[in-house]
Amino acid sequence: QVQLVESGGGLVQAGGSLRLSCAASGSTFGISVMGWYRQAPGKQRELVAHINSGGMTNHADSVKGRFAISRDNAKNAVYLQMNSLKPEDTAVYYCNVKRYWGTDFWGQGTQVTVSS
Repeated sequence: QVQLVESGGGLVQAGGSLRLSCAASGSTFGISVMGWYRQAPGKQRELVAHINSGGMTNHADSVKGRFAISRDNAKNAVYLQMNSLKPEDTAVYYCNVKRYWGTDFWGQGTQVTVSS
């Protein structure tokens, strides 16, 4: 079993920055892809960005150029640097990790609120 602990969410004004962190613990052997998803009120959960064990990344078009995902394999951690935040970025952000054999684990979610 993998446990995910998220931190870094909060309130910020438009144009500001936040850095989300997610640390995995427990049975961390075999973790491949790590990522961040978000869900705004009334909307479906969507992929924000993910990164594989070799450091290859993918970012949603809506956040390209503003957000950057990274990971520290030694610490079993994944990060999301969020710059130039917009009100439409307001959502609950969820950390996600996948094992090589397909097992999925989710964090509890952390609220990000961007005021105009």
